[in-house]
Amino acid sequence: MTKLSKRKKQLKDLVDRHKEYELKEAITVLKNGPKTNFDQTVEVAMKLNLEQSSNPIRGTVSLPHGTGKKTRIAVFCKGDFEKQAHEAGADHVGGDDLIKKVSEGWLDFDVAVTTPDMMRELAKLGKILGPRGLMPNPKSGTVTTDIGKAVSELKAGKIEYRMDKQSGVKGPVGKLSFGEEALAENINVFIKAVMGSSPKLQKIQNVKSIAVSSTMGPGLRLGKGQFR
Repeated sequence: MTKLSKRKKQLKDLVDRHKEYELKEAITVLKNGPKTNFDQTVEVAMKLNLEQSSNPIRGTVSLPHGTGKKTRIAVFCKGDFEKQAHEAGADHVGGDDLIKKVSEGWLDFDVAVTTPDMMRELAKLGKILGPRGLMPNPKSGTVTTDIGKAVSELKAGKIEYRMDKQSGVKGPVGKLSFGEEALAENINVFIKAVMGSSPKLQKIQNVKSIAVSSTMGPGLRLGKGQFR
């Protein structure tokens, strides 16, 4: 409890809760926070003044400096597509055998990619993959005949974002060990991708708030105007 109190005090002294930060200043604050024995993930959280039911916000964005996390990719495919998947660096590749493995409880991957012809079989895993956000979807580029490109982009830092029922959009944008310029560029790209995903988000009043945080660090509100 003593260590936790000390950390909380350090964070309280570091952050102005009433301030909207410029992006680079916010990154500096996060980097000056209490140290941890692991490389913290930096995340952006946006709160929108839109309803999910009538304004579903969803898309993908390729972060120029990646997420800093090794993405484990499972590709469900057959024939020549298996060779493409292997060459692009997929971690797990297979057809009916891989589907059977997942149906038995194996889920050692972060993203699933498949070809259109496999979707009927993969749909049988809907109750397993769906709740975990692992079901491939054409809108996210994970149902495709260009398997090599899809895997390469995901390995390079392509991530998916979607608005939740509370009108929030979150996404990992790197590690705290990244250089300040790299983090700033990733954050800019992510926020502008979300804001560019709907004409309604071109109106800044439809973005209620934007914040950046690290795993064990504070949440810092960012001034919205800098991302117009």
